[in-house]
Amino acid sequence: MADMTQAGGRPQHEGHVGHEESDVNVRAIFGFGAGLMGLGLVVALVVWALFAYLTREANQASGGRAYPLAAEQGEHLPPEPRLQTTPREDLKALRSAEDELLNGYSWVDRNAGVVRIPIDQAMRLTLQRGLPSRPAAPPEPKP
Repeated sequence: MADMTQAGGRPQHEGHVGHEESDVNVRAIFGFGAGLMGLGLVVALVVWALFAYLTREANQASGGRAYPLAAEQGEHLPPEPRLQTTPREDLKALRSAEDELLNGYSWVDRNAGVVRIPIDQAMRLTLQRGLPSRPAAPPEPKP
């Protein structure tokens, strides 16, 4: 610190003050970028070659068939449930079957004597008879 003195709050240097001629080494940056791109290209080529080799080995091991499960299926239909071809008509049929169950009479269990009655009649009967409940507990005597 022998070359610096305080004069008016600003440091003063003895002799000539120098500065850098260049901030960065452009050649080194471009060289690093080119090396990085070359390494990326080499890695991509190695991965591609490995993929091609493994695909070829898998095809040879399976007898040359690319999709063995698809060849065995042939023209079989897929299992249920399948896609609907006429969804609006299917919905109408479903709703009419539900309405028939809700608004008609049918046996649920003939041996036990359980029947299905229309829902309107079931609601009327429930209002007349009331819902089942537990009997009220008698009040406890006061001592």
